Amino acid sequence: MEKQKFYFIETFGCQMNVHDSEKIAGMLRDLGYTETSEKETSDIIVFNTCCIRETAELKIMAKIGDLKALKRKNKDLIIVICGCMTQQQGMPQLLKKRFPYINLVIGTHNLDMLEDYIRNYNGSKFKSIVWEHEEGITENSKIYRSSENHAFVNIMYGCNNFCTYCIVPYVRGRERSRKVEDIVREVESLAKENKYSLITLLGQNVNSYGLDFKDNKTNFVYLLDKLCKIEGDFKISFMSSHPKDFSSELIDFIARHEKMSRAIHLPVQSGSDEILRKMNRRYTSGHYKKLVDEMYNKIENLSLTTDIIVGFPGETEEDFMETCNLLKYCKFSSIFGFVYSKRNGTPAASFDNQVPYKIKKDRICRLFDLQHEIQRSELARYIGQKFDCIIEKDEKGRFVAKTFNNKTVKLKGKDYILGDKRIVEVKEINKNELIGEIA
Repeated sequence: MEKQKFYFIETFGCQMNVHDSEKIAGMLRDLGYTETSEKETSDIIVFNTCCIRETAELKIMAKIGDLKALKRKNKDLIIVICGCMTQQQGMPQLLKKRFPYINLVIGTHNLDMLEDYIRNYNGSKFKSIVWEHEEGITENSKIYRSSENHAFVNIMYGCNNFCTYCIVPYVRGRERSRKVEDIVREVESLAKENKYSLITLLGQNVNSYGLDFKDNKTNFVYLLDKLCKIEGDFKISFMSSHPKDFSSELIDFIARHEKMSRAIHLPVQSGSDEILRKMNRRYTSGHYKKLVDEMYNKIENLSLTTDIIVGFPGETEEDFMETCNLLKYCKFSSIFGFVYSKRNGTPAASFDNQVPYKIKKDRICRLFDLQHEIQRSELARYIGQKFDCIIEKDEKGRFVAKTFNNKTVKLKGKDYILGDKRIVEVKEINKNELIGEIA
C-alpha cells in the first residue's frame, strides 16, 4: 500500500495569492497529496509569497530559514517557494545563496506548471524555473477552494498602471483579460453547486477588464451583465478597482442589480493631490470625492473601503492632513493603512525626501485613531436595522452573520448552520463591532 503523502501551503499577501494557493492545492491533490496543517508531517511545503512591502518579504525569509531544521530531519521533504517575491529580479539567486536546501523556486508566470514540475521532480537540491515574461492564460485549472461559501474567480491578470511605489506590474506582468465565455462558464459551474453565497471577481484593476481585446464592446460592465444573468442565489463582488477607471456606467449597474454586492473597495492611497501626482495615480482628490458622492447618492447601503499609504517620499504634514480630511469626507467603513515601503525596482525607491520611519509610524497611528472615530459614528446608524445575511465563521471559529454590503455582525449564541441565509437584526455596538441576533 502506497504511503499517504501530505502537503502544507502557507499563503502571504492578497486575495490573488489566496486564489493562486487554491490552484496549487488543486494540483497537489491531483498528484495524490492530502492537506495537513502541520509542517512537521508534510512531504511537500509550499510558500506562496508576497513582496508588496518589505515587512512581508522579511517575514517570509525568516520562515524559510525555519525550514532548515525540518529538512535536516526529513531529507525527502520537498520545499517550494513561489509567488510574487520569486519573480523579482535577482531573487532566485539570493534564495539559492541563503537557502540552498530549497528544492524548487518558480515565478508567477509559470505557476500553472507546478504540477508538471513536481511530477518530474528527481530529488534535485535546488532548481529555479522563473520565466522573465508573461505568456497566455491557462484555463481549466484544478482548484481546491478553501472557503465553504465564498469563491474567487480571476477575470484578468497583470497591471498596466505603474504606480511609482508598486512592484506588481514587474512581478505580475502586463494586463491580460480572460475571455468572457470562460469566466461565464466558471461562474455557472459555481452557481450550480449552490453553496457559494459570494463570488468575488479578481484583477489588479478590474475596471480595465477587456480593454486588451480592443473590440469596443467588451468591458467590465459588459462582463458583469453576463454574470448577473446567471441563475442562482449568490452575490457578486470585485477587487481591486482603480479610481481613474471607475465609471458612472459601473455605478449605475451596481445600483440597479440585486446580484451586485454593495461593498466596494476603491483604493485612494492619499488625499494630497501632490502626493497622488508623485504616485502616478492619474486622478485628484476632487475626482475621487465626486466618485464617492455619486456612489453614496445612487447605491443604497453602500459600504466603501479603501487603501491608504502614509509617509510616501516627500509627504509633508500638510499632505498627511489632506488625507485625514479625505477620510472625514468619505466616511469609509474601514481602511487598510500602510506605511510606505521602499521596493527596489520601483521609481519611488530613488525619490528624494524619504520620510523617517518615526514620522511614518506616528502618522499611521493617528490615521487609525481617526478612522476608529469615524467608524464608531457610522456604525451607530445600523442599530435596529435588519439585513439578509449569510452565516459564516470568523478567524476564531465563531459564528457571525455577513451582510450583503460585507458588514460582519457578531451573533449571540452558538447554534447556527454554516452557509444558512437568515435575517439578522443589529442590536448594539461594542467598540467597532456590530452585535446582533436572528430576527
